[in-house]
Amino acid sequence: MVTASLSRILATLGLGAALLATARSARAEAPSDGPALHHAPVSVARAGESIAVAGAIDHPELVKSGFVVYRTEADTLRQVPFQRSSSGPYVAIIPPEHVRTPEIAYAVELELVDGARRAVFASRDEMQTIEVPGDIDEGRERAAAERLGGRRSVVTTSAEYVVFGQRSEVEGHVVADRYWRTEAGYRYRPLRTVAEFGIRIGVVRGPNPDPDPKKPDLGLNYGAPSVRFRLGDIWHLEGEFLSSVTEVGFSVGTGAALLIGDPYGSKLSLGFETIQVFGTRLYSRMDIAARRDLVISPIVEVTDMPHADRFGVRLLTETRYEAGNGFGLAVVGGYQARVATSGGPTFGLSGSYAF
Repeated sequence: MVTASLSRILATLGLGAALLATARSARAEAPSDGPALHHAPVSVARAGESIAVAGAIDHPELVKSGFVVYRTEADTLRQVPFQRSSSGPYVAIIPPEHVRTPEIAYAVELELVDGARRAVFASRDEMQTIEVPGDIDEGRERAAAERLGGRRSVVTTSAEYVVFGQRSEVEGHVVADRYWRTEAGYRYRPLRTVAEFGIRIGVVRGPNPDPDPKKPDLGLNYGAPSVRFRLGDIWHLEGEFLSSVTEVGFSVGTGAALLIGDPYGSKLSLGFETIQVFGTRLYSRMDIAARRDLVISPIVEVTDMPHADRFGVRLLTETRYEAGNGFGLAVVGGYQARVATSGGPTFGLSGSYAF
C-alpha cells in the first residue's frame, strides 16, 4: 500500500518536472514578446552638445544591431548605432554638430538576425521630439526668420523723377530745378545684433545752374554700403558710407537713420544723408502697416540736393504692396518746393524680391 502510494507520488513529480523543462525550453526557443528596448526617452538637450540615448535590449540573441534614427533641422534622416557602454548595456551618441535649435527628433530601430528592421520606440513617421532651446538672440532670430518666410536676402531696384520748379535766374538764364535718380541694391538679414547689411549703387543727374553751356549736368555715380544694428526690441540704428564721382571729381559722404518700432512693420524712421558738393537731405518716414500686405508711408524731407543754393521741402507718400512669393511693388508721389512761387511733383516706382 505504502509502496504503491510512493510510486504514484514519484510519477507525479516526474511528470511535473518534465512539463516544467518543456515550458522553459519553449520560452527559450520561441520568446512570446520578441526583442524590445527599455530606455528613458530624451526630451531636452543643449544646442551643440551630444545626446546619449541609452537602453537595454531584451533577447539580444535575436538582434543583429540597433540604431537611433534621427531627423536634423535640415529635415535630413541620419542614424547612429548602439554600442556597449560602461554606463549602461547599450548607448547611441547623436553628434553635437547635429544638435541645433529648436528641436531634433528620433526613433529607435532594431535590425533582427534575419535582416528585418523593427521600430521598437517611436517611428520614422512619428518621432520622439527633443527640445533644443537656444539663447534669447537665437529665439528672436528664429521668430523673425519665420515671420519673413525664411527670406533673408532682398534685391531692390527703383527710379524717381523730382521737380522743384525753376531756379533763380542767373545772368538772365533760367535753369530747371529738377533731377532724376535710379538705383539698385542688395541686403542680407542676419537678424541678430547686426540685423541687416547691404549696398546700394545708383545714378543721379540734374541740370547745372551755371549758365555756361559747357558745364556738365550735376550728377552722382555712387555706391553706399550700409549696416543696421539692433539696439533693442523697437530700436534699430542704421549707418552708411557713400562714395561717388560727381561733376567735380571724387566725393564722399555718410548717412544714418534711427528706426523706432517694428523693423518689418509699423515704424518711425528719422535720418539724414550728406555727400560733398551734391548736398544734404534730412527726412522722417512713418511706415503704417494698413494690412499684412500693404504699407502706407508718409515722408517729409528737407534737402538742398542737387547742389542748390537753398533747402526745399518735400511732402511724399509711398504705398507698398507685397504681391507674395517674395515680390513687392511700391509707388511714391508728392510735391516739393524751395520757394513759395515755384514747385513741382515727384513720381517714383520701386520693386523688390526677397529670397
